[in-house]
Amino acid sequence: MDKFSLIVVSDETSPVRRYELRKDIVRKSLWAAGITAVLLLGLMVDYVRVRIDNRELDGLRAETIERRAQVTDFQGQLETVDARLAQLQEFERKIRIIANLPGSAAAGGAEITGVNADEGEGGEGGMDESFDSELPASARPDRLPHAEGNASIEERVSLLQQAAEYLGEVADGQEASLEELVTALEGKHKHLASSPSIWPTKGWLTSRYGYRVSPFTGRRQFHAGLDIAGARGTEIVAPAHGRVVFAGKRGPLGNSLIIDHGYGIRTQYGHTEKILVQKGQEVERGEEIAIMGNTGRSTGPHLHYVVEVDGKTRNPLDYIFD
Repeated sequence: MDKFSLIVVSDETSPVRRYELRKDIVRKSLWAAGITAVLLLGLMVDYVRVRIDNRELDGLRAETIERRAQVTDFQGQLETVDARLAQLQEFERKIRIIANLPGSAAAGGAEITGVNADEGEGGEGGMDESFDSELPASARPDRLPHAEGNASIEERVSLLQQAAEYLGEVADGQEASLEELVTALEGKHKHLASSPSIWPTKGWLTSRYGYRVSPFTGRRQFHAGLDIAGARGTEIVAPAHGRVVFAGKRGPLGNSLIIDHGYGIRTQYGHTEKILVQKGQEVERGEEIAIMGNTGRSTGPHLHYVVEVDGKTRNPLDYIFD
C-alpha cells in the first residue's frame, strides 16, 4: 500500500473526513522537517556563539585601547626623562665651558627664543670682529625611536624596551660624567665665581651670536655677541665677579664698558645710556653697572653683550644658566 489514510472525526453530527497521503511525500516532508530543525538548531548555536564572541571581542577591544593608552603614556614618560637628561647634559656642558674643562665643545642656547633681528633693534661691534667661524648647529635631534601610527602594540612595546635600555645607558654615562665633573671642579670656586653665568639684563633677544644680515649695510656679517632689546633705563648687571677695565665711548658701540673677570674672560656692554661704574672698580655678580640706552650706531634701546675668552669671542648663551 503506497498511501496513508487519515480519518478526521470532528463530532457526532459532522461527517467523517478521509484523506489519503502518499507515503513518499510524507517521508520527504519528515526529512525536510528534520533537516529544517537541524538547521535551525545550528543557526541558534551559531547565534549564541557569535554573541559570546562579540562580547569577548568588545572586551579585547577595550583592553587593546587601554593597552595603547598605557603604551602612549609610558612613551611620553620616556620622552620626558630623555628631555631632562638632555637638559642635564646641556647644564653640564655649560659648566665645563665656564670652568675650562674637557668636553665643552659646541654651541648652546637652543632653548632661547629670539625674534627676527630685522624687526628688533640691531647692534654692531665686538671685541673681536675678525673672529671668522660659523655658529655650529645646536638643535638636538630626537634620540628615541618612534613607532609608526599604525604600529602594533607588540612593535610599540619592543621600541619602548629599546628606548628604556638606551636611556639607562645614557643615565649611566651621565652619572659617570657628573662624578668626573665634581672631581674636576674641586678648587675652582674662584674660577666659577668669575665666570659669566646670568643674563646681564632683562628684555627680548633680538639678534643672536653668529652670521646675520646687518640692519645697517644689508650685507652678511658676523655678529660677535647678543642684542637684548628693552625699555630705555632698564638696568644692566655684572654676570660675574670682575674688574672694570674700560668705561667710556667706544665708536659705534657708544657708551660701553668692559669687565675683566680673570682667567682670560672678558665681557663687553655696548649702547648703554649711562655707565654706573668706573675703570678699575671691582664688581660682583648681579651688581648694577649701567642702564640700557641707544647710544652709538643703534636702531633702538638695547644692550650689545659680548663674551670673550682668550681673545676670541664666544657664544654668550653658553655662559647663561638662568
